[in-house]
Amino acid sequence: MVSLLLILIIIFLFSSTPIFVALGLSSFLSVVFMSDIQPMILIQRLFGGLDQFALMALPFFILAANIMDVGGLSKRILRWSRAMVGHITGGVAMTTQVSSMFFGALSGSSPATVIAIGKIMYPELLRKKYDKSFASGLLASSGAVSLIIPPSITLIIFGSVTGVSVGSLFIAGIGAGIIYGFSSIAYIYFYAKKNNLPRDKRASLKEVFTATGKAFWALLIPVIILGGIYSGIFTPTEAAGVSAVYALFVSVFIYKEMDWKSFYRTLVDSAITTAQVLVLVAAAQVLGWILTRGGVPQQIAGYIAENIDSVIIFLLLINVVLLVLGMFMEGVAAITILAPLIYPSALSMGVDPVHLGVIMIANLAVGMYTPPFGINIFVTQTITKLNMVEMLPGLMRFFVVNVIALLIITYVPQSSLFLVDLLQD
Repeated sequence: MVSLLLILIIIFLFSSTPIFVALGLSSFLSVVFMSDIQPMILIQRLFGGLDQFALMALPFFILAANIMDVGGLSKRILRWSRAMVGHITGGVAMTTQVSSMFFGALSGSSPATVIAIGKIMYPELLRKKYDKSFASGLLASSGAVSLIIPPSITLIIFGSVTGVSVGSLFIAGIGAGIIYGFSSIAYIYFYAKKNNLPRDKRASLKEVFTATGKAFWALLIPVIILGGIYSGIFTPTEAAGVSAVYALFVSVFIYKEMDWKSFYRTLVDSAITTAQVLVLVAAAQVLGWILTRGGVPQQIAGYIAENIDSVIIFLLLINVVLLVLGMFMEGVAAITILAPLIYPSALSMGVDPVHLGVIMIANLAVGMYTPPFGINIFVTQTITKLNMVEMLPGLMRFFVVNVIALLIITYVPQSSLFLVDLLQD
């Protein structure tokens, strides 16, 4: 049954079948033709896979992200970032990276971050004489940080399929996201210095205060989410609801850039996105149940225990597999498929479960813009109108830089766990 299942998945995926169809249909056909399991059990598993408290946060965070984009929060963060770092060597490019980190903390969506920041910053990068290839590579890679920075949708999915605390994953994601972002910032400085690129005039103290004041309400959202979770005021799910209500209040009554008509459209878009994610999760949960019933996770764990006795080699293997998978598959899909398989083996090797989650998500973040199939590449092309050959040099620059950051995140656990340990103490 498992062999037929894997063969069908590969066939469906390479035939460009939607991922949820590939997972669900291959599971159904395998059960019907290769087992005595009643098909009705699959329906029960579909709904059972969605009956998880952690998943309740998803629709609220998706809604909050869409409200922030339409309601003007993202552009105010961008202006604030430029006032803070625009005068530094490479300041305009740094503004792109810093804004993506903050917008990632608001949206949790990588493609949304690329579009929201890229459509504003790409013309500015060209005006400041940045190479088109470099600028496109920056947009694709900087948007990927949204997978790591909380409230990452992918972190929530990892927590739901493994049972790891979503709150702890969020806190660990802060450290990992900073390492990822600052690796790009360091390279941006080097690139701009080498090419003697122009920078903004230093913002006056008044301009800094003005930009901070205008972005203040947007900058409060990560504080509310993470501060509320770790002060015990609310759970991650409740934090998601609070962030959506707060974003709506700010967009309508403070920034006054959202009317009720645009709010209705935002609700519809958010409902569609939520349905797409949850259908995928449900299909992947069925797949995971069949694989577990077939003993695949146990076989993988046994093979690793017998043949791999080094945590270093084990983590390197995970990195390679996830980097490759990230080129073909969106983060949520990859996590729902692989996390249940890797998790037992990682625990048997002594890997901290929170650290494992951060490693997996950081890998998938890099995979989001890895040629030739990284999703962010295609999103960036809609903004830059460049083909793959034109984008490739810029993409590879940031790929090398971010892989170095990935290795730090992987082999220096405290780089992401120190905040978790600090808050637990």
